[in-house]
Amino acid sequence: MRRGEGQLVTVDTAATRSSTVRRLDRVVIRFAGDSGDGMQLTGDRFTSETASFGNDLSTLPNFPAEIRAPAGTLPGVSSFQLHFADHDILTPGDAPNVLVAMNPAALKANIGDLPRGAEIIVDSDEFTKRALQKVGYAGSPLEDGSLDGYQLHPVPLTTLTVEALKEFSLSRKEAERSKNMFALGLLSWMYHRPTEGTEKFLNSKFAKKPDIAAANIAAFRAGWNFGETTEDFAVSYEVAPAAAAFPPGTYRNISGNLALAYGLVAASRQADLPLFLGSYPITPASDILHELSKHKNFGVRTFQAEDEIAAIGAALGAAFGGSLAVTTTSGPGVALKSETIGLAVSQELPLLVVDIQRGGPSTGLPTKTEQADLLQAMYGRNGEAPVPVVAARTPADCFDAVLEAARIALTYRTPVFLLSDGYLANGSEPWRVPDLEQLPDLRVQFASGPNHTLEDGTEVFRPYKRDPRTLARPWAVPGTPGLEHRIGGIEKQDGTGNISYDPANHDFMVRTRQAKIDGIEVPDLEVDDPHQATTLVLGWGSTYGPITAAVRRLRAAGEPIAQAHLRHLNPFPGNLGTVLRSYDRVVVPELNLGQLARLLRAGFLVDAESLTQVNGMPFKAEQLAQALKEAVHAH
Repeated sequence: MRRGEGQLVTVDTAATRSSTVRRLDRVVIRFAGDSGDGMQLTGDRFTSETASFGNDLSTLPNFPAEIRAPAGTLPGVSSFQLHFADHDILTPGDAPNVLVAMNPAALKANIGDLPRGAEIIVDSDEFTKRALQKVGYAGSPLEDGSLDGYQLHPVPLTTLTVEALKEFSLSRKEAERSKNMFALGLLSWMYHRPTEGTEKFLNSKFAKKPDIAAANIAAFRAGWNFGETTEDFAVSYEVAPAAAAFPPGTYRNISGNLALAYGLVAASRQADLPLFLGSYPITPASDILHELSKHKNFGVRTFQAEDEIAAIGAALGAAFGGSLAVTTTSGPGVALKSETIGLAVSQELPLLVVDIQRGGPSTGLPTKTEQADLLQAMYGRNGEAPVPVVAARTPADCFDAVLEAARIALTYRTPVFLLSDGYLANGSEPWRVPDLEQLPDLRVQFASGPNHTLEDGTEVFRPYKRDPRTLARPWAVPGTPGLEHRIGGIEKQDGTGNISYDPANHDFMVRTRQAKIDGIEVPDLEVDDPHQATTLVLGWGSTYGPITAAVRRLRAAGEPIAQAHLRHLNPFPGNLGTVLRSYDRVVVPELNLGQLARLLRAGFLVDAESLTQVNGMPFKAEQLAQALKEAVHAH
């Protein structure tokens, strides 16, 4: 049996009919509907049950840009795509095998992504003349033959849900809100997903409204029973757990923002420092603020400021006061924070600046993904203000990436950019809960007394006397007797920290701050090259999954290609130049117009070739595989 094909077997069920079960190794499902239809909740619950079953998985939530677009319109379509498998996977999938469309707008917005033969489940009750006209359908696609190339299942979800809930004291409108749970029950039956977790979740979510909880559970069970008894679904599907894909350990499903929040808590514990988050809500970073606000028991203090500038100002003040200080935002917020980031560079204080990138410029595409803030993170400040840049590559990797960013910030007394993006922030995958003993020791020593002796023998504290290995200055907590020193944005004198306008001193301080960043110890770049290829594909950030999936496809087809992925973007790994010059061709896929490629060309004088995309969506593996194949064979 080739990968991707199914095996048919017939099994007996508890129902009065036999059911055919098709065993598959992978499935891609997309739930789509109006932004009020609960598609994100439906997808999240299906994902949670899939994770508990032991499949490997990857998700892609896709939100409408408007907070509440008119119901039934194309701009108001919300979707959730889940790819799950019995083996190691890396992306949410290129094309859905199954589309659940709750209305005509959801069908029209997503039909172009479906391959021929895919299954389409629609709420036929919603295909009214008015709803069809609203999205430009002249007639019903359920009846005009335009969907003949697909396996179409028109299901009156609304009617069936209302009928299932008639015993409850709910209005028709209230009952209709549970149709997403009916759909979830049907899909749970089709793919043999566990049900106990969803019922427990509903009881918990609506604990203060037991009637609503009972109604949703009844709708969920009705959907399951409908699949079990209807003749329209003669086949159900099994996807076995991905036992071989996971080393032994305890796993949970986790999104990028949740992993990042947990990583921040872990970093503060490993550093033995209180965690302070100064933040202003902004899509897609707000979930980090929401999550950290729940963890006061770990010494976490969250401050929702009145604007971005106040948020980072408070965070920098917390850094001065001896906390592990963090500010979270997206690209527009980084622009507002730039002056204070420069102040942190001048003050040489540890500060984590977390940028969950989204499409720009300006407000841009708040709910869509992009990697276009790299040059902003590198250079988006006045003067020579170098800042280390670290990038996460998968949702689960956000945990490790923030620990690395904290290590650099605390060791070298510098603000550090941590780059994630909307795709990582909202996407999810299985995460192995780490062994606490394996987490890095991030503890630092605060200055406690004089560190310099004058010619006359007097012992004094010099706030800019540096560690000879790291060039980091002492971290002196305010209020410590004898450690009083000046702060502010005006240039400091070397050693003393007094205000200085001396040209030679400014030259020295600028070069010293740059040398500190250039000297940060980061691991060498690892290259995956089993076939001595002549072409290297080099990525950073969230392109890791699509690139790796594309490379696997090419190697399976006999194409030699090397792969490497950057976590550290400033400073670059020490061996990066040697690696780049080892290949005839270097291809750099990015969700921008070639920002990393520009840095590589300028810094290493290599002819780095860009593969770019800026449509607000991640790369598709097949799309990248084709482009990389052409690069391998280019002359």
